Amino acid sequence: MKTPAPTPSRGTGLPGGSSQARDESTRDRVARSILTNGPSSAAALAERLELTPAAVRRHLDHLLAEGLVESREERVYGPRGRGRPAKVFVLTDSGRHAFHQAYDDLATTALRFIAEAGGDQAVAEFARRRVAEVEERYRDLLDAAPEAEKAQVLAQALSGDGYAASTQQAGAGAQLCQHHCPVAHVAEQFPQLCEAETEVFSRLLGKHVQRLATIAHGDGVCTTHIPGASPVNGPVSPVSDGESARTAR
Repeated sequence: MKTPAPTPSRGTGLPGGSSQARDESTRDRVARSILTNGPSSAAALAERLELTPAAVRRHLDHLLAEGLVESREERVYGPRGRGRPAKVFVLTDSGRHAFHQAYDDLATTALRFIAEAGGDQAVAEFARRRVAEVEERYRDLLDAAPEAEKAQVLAQALSGDGYAASTQQAGAGAQLCQHHCPVAHVAEQFPQLCEAETEVFSRLLGKHVQRLATIAHGDGVCTTHIPGASPVNGPVSPVSDGESARTAR
């Protein structure tokens, strides 16, 4: 779900002409593109926004200086080609907060309208449609993974979408832990979002999973039990930052 959001730039209080306003508007577009599409290289941003690479780098330098984005080497799942890994840019917690505050307000208002017009079933259907894109993007990754590695691969894909996911041992199975949830404040009022996500996990993994805890309900971590799965210790790296981190937000 893509919604308007305020510019994360904090330099709006100074007097200036239309040039400054255009800069802030373009900077907002750069940050919003990273939010929507996930970790992105300067070249990808330039192509996506139809800007020159030099212009994109100038705005990225400003966002870096304000602490709203950070750079890192692109992580790739599987064999990597020759040469140095590409540098990609991701939003920091401060950068995400600038967007999510307005996003949460608008998303909550929209879902209230859906609930009033169509009832809880309409909200549940919306939630299922929202995660359908995620399921489609993850499907090939999960289908290609050996059975013993599916939980880890799912955690990697979720990490690439900003959920900071990991797996850990839990009896005869594993627990999938999501340490961040971009829609937690909305899901607090509309648990159908969490329920639809859990249904997707079950279908992707091919087994019944059980949601044990959610950030939306005040728990520190979203925790899902996966019976018979093999865990991996600690957080896992995202799957190809530039490709898989395109979340349906």
